[in-house]
Amino acid sequence: MHKSLDTSIRYLKGIGPQRAKAFARIGINTLDDLLYYFPRRYEDRSSFKHISQLEEGAPAQTIRAQVLAIKERRSFRRRGFTITEIKAGDSTGSISCVWFNQPYLKNYLKAGTTLILYGKLERYNNKLQMSAPDFEIISEDKSEDLLSVARIVPVYSLPEGITQRAFRQLVNQVLKEYSLQIQDFLPFDIRSRNKLLNLAKSLFYIHFPDSLQAQEEALHRLSFEEFFLFQLPLALRKLRKKQEEGIAHKTQGALVEEFLRSLAFTLTPAQEKVIREIAWDMQQPVQMQRLLQGDVGSGKTVVAMAAMLMAIQGGYQAALMVPTEILAKQHYANIIGWATSSAGRKSRIRAGLLTSAQNAPEKKKLLRQIKAGQIDLVIGTHALLQEGVQFKGLGLAVIDEQHKFGVAQRSLLSHKGVNPDILIMTATPIPRTLAITIYGDLDVSVINELPPGRKPVLTRQISNAQREWLYAFLKEKIDSGQQVYIVYPLIEESLALDLSGAKQMYSELKNNIFKGYNVALMHGRLKDSEQDKVMSDFKSGQVQLLIATTVLEVGIDVAGATVMVIEHAERFGLSQLHQLRGRIGRGSLESHCILVSDAATEDSRLRMQAMVNYSDGFHIAEEDLKIRGPGEFFGQRQHGLSGLRISNPLTQMQLLKHAREEALELVGRDPQLADHQHLPLKEKLLARFPEYEKLIVVG
Repeated sequence: MHKSLDTSIRYLKGIGPQRAKAFARIGINTLDDLLYYFPRRYEDRSSFKHISQLEEGAPAQTIRAQVLAIKERRSFRRRGFTITEIKAGDSTGSISCVWFNQPYLKNYLKAGTTLILYGKLERYNNKLQMSAPDFEIISEDKSEDLLSVARIVPVYSLPEGITQRAFRQLVNQVLKEYSLQIQDFLPFDIRSRNKLLNLAKSLFYIHFPDSLQAQEEALHRLSFEEFFLFQLPLALRKLRKKQEEGIAHKTQGALVEEFLRSLAFTLTPAQEKVIREIAWDMQQPVQMQRLLQGDVGSGKTVVAMAAMLMAIQGGYQAALMVPTEILAKQHYANIIGWATSSAGRKSRIRAGLLTSAQNAPEKKKLLRQIKAGQIDLVIGTHALLQEGVQFKGLGLAVIDEQHKFGVAQRSLLSHKGVNPDILIMTATPIPRTLAITIYGDLDVSVINELPPGRKPVLTRQISNAQREWLYAFLKEKIDSGQQVYIVYPLIEESLALDLSGAKQMYSELKNNIFKGYNVALMHGRLKDSEQDKVMSDFKSGQVQLLIATTVLEVGIDVAGATVMVIEHAERFGLSQLHQLRGRIGRGSLESHCILVSDAATEDSRLRMQAMVNYSDGFHIAEEDLKIRGPGEFFGQRQHGLSGLRISNPLTQMQLLKHAREEALELVGRDPQLADHQHLPLKEKLLARFPEYEKLIVVG
C-alpha cells in the first residue's frame, strides 16, 4: 500500500474495521489523526531503583528484575477469573507482581526473563507486591525500543478496548514507517525566526521525548503551528476587508443627536469613547468589522442604537440580530417607544420585527417593505438570515450576543448588503489582549464601566438544606414590594425531565409554600402569546414570583426584580450564571443572587466561588477560561479555538502573539499563498478549514 498519512487507521496492523470505529469515536480516522492525538500527560520512568530501595505506598517506581518463578491461579471469589503472579528479583531482594484476568501473560513471562517493571508497591495479606505493573521484556540478544518503561512515557486518553502499551506501539509504528511522509508545511524562514523544530522531530518528541527539554521544544513547535493555522484565516479576512470598498456613512446628524438628548441618563465615558470609535469606522470607505465587549448592564444596546441611527440618517437600512424572540420583542418595543415618544408627531424611524414565529401574511408584508426600503430598522432573530429576506440598502448589521451565532451565520447576514458595516456585541468579555488575538479580523471596543448608580449584586451560595431560610427571605422581599426570579436549568440532553422538574417546583411553590402570592411559570415550550402575557404581568408587578428556565439568560429587564435564585447552580456554566445574575440589580434597591447548589465536583465548587467573589465580567471570564480551558470557553462555533489540541492561549500568550504577527506578515507578502514554498501551507490550511478557500483567492 502507498505510504500516506491520509490512510485510514483501519489498515494499520492490529486495528481492522471494528477497532477503527472505537478510534473514530475519539476523532482518530487517519494515520495523521493518530500522530496529532497528543499525550494528556507524561510519567518519568527513567530512574531505576533496586528492589531494596522501593518505598511502600510511594508513587509508581521503576525496577529492573528477573522472573524467578511464575504461577497462575483461579480466583475463589469470581468464577473464571485468573490471577497471574511472578516472583521478580535482583541482587538486593525480590517482590511479587500480579496481573488480573490476563492468562496470556504466562506465555511471555518465563522464568529467567529480564523485565523492566513500573508500578506502585503495596502491601496485600502482609506481603509486598506490585499490582498490574507496566512492563517491558528485555531481550539479551537484540536491541529493542522500550516504550513503556525506562524513559519518559506518554499517557493517552484511550479509545475503548485498547491499552496504553498497545496505543504507544501503534504511534511508534506510524512514526517509524511513515516518517518520510511527514512534510513540514511551515516555511523555513518562519521556523528559523521562531526557533522551531521541524515537524517530524516535533511529532516524535511529543510522543516519545528523551528528555523534558525535548518535550518542551516539541510542545513549543506544535503550539505555534496550531496558533499560526488559526491566525492565518483571520489575517486573510483582515486583508480582504481592507481591499473591499465599503460605505462612507454620514455619522453626524439630527437623528443621532436627538436620540442621545432624549436619554434619561448620561452616557458613561466608556460609552462615549466607543461611539466615537464606531463613528470613525463608519465614516471610512471600507467595511467596519468591530467587536464591542461590555459587561451585563454596561449599556451596549444604547451604543448600538446610536450606530444604527448613523446608518439610517444617511439613507441606509440597519439590522439588529439577537438570539431569542423574547429579546427581539423587547428591543423592538424599546425602539418603537423612542421613535414615537413625542405625542402627535410622526415616527422618527420605521422599524420592523422579524421572527420565525410570525404568521405568513404578516411576514410576507414585512419582507416586501424591507425589500422596498420602507423599513429603516429590522430587529429579528436568525430569521433575518433566511433567503427571502432582501434589503434595499443594508448599511449596518448589528449582531448581539455573538457567541450564540456561528462564524458562518455572521457571514450570511453581511451578505444581505454590499459590504455593510458589521458591529458584533458580546456580554461575555475576555481579557483585551486575548480578544485582540482571538478576534484578529475585528477591531475591538470595550465598555469597561457600569452606569452610575448601579449597585453590585450581592451573591451567596447556599445548600439545599437551607431552603427554610431561603423561602423566608423571599417572602420578606416580596412582602416589601420587590419581585423574585427562581431560575431552573434546562439541559438539552434531559429536556423533558428538566421541564417536568420545573413544573413540579412551580406547582409546589404556588400551591403550598407561596400560597396566596402571585406565582407564574415561563419556559421556552410556551406559546409566544403565553410568554408575552407572563412577562407583561411580571413587568407590571402583577406577578411577584417568576419561575423560569434560561429563556431569561439574555436581555430581559424588570426594574422591580431584586432577587434571583438559581436552582442546581452547578449545572450552569460560569458565564451563563453571570448572564443570569445581570437580569437583576437594574434599579436603586439592593439586589441578591442566591446560588442553590450542593457542588460536588472541583469545577463546580470553583464556579460557585468565582460567582461569590467577583461581580466584574472580565474577572468572571478569566476564571471561566482557567476552569474550562479555551476550547470549551469559546465553544464549537468558534473555528480554531474549539479545535486546539495542544496549545493554550492563557499560558502561551506570547507564542500566540508571535504566530499572529507571522500570519499578518506572510499574508501581506503573499495573500494568495501562491509562492512555491507556501503551497504545502496552503494545502494544510484548506484541509483544516476548507471554507476559507475564497479568502485565499483574494485578488
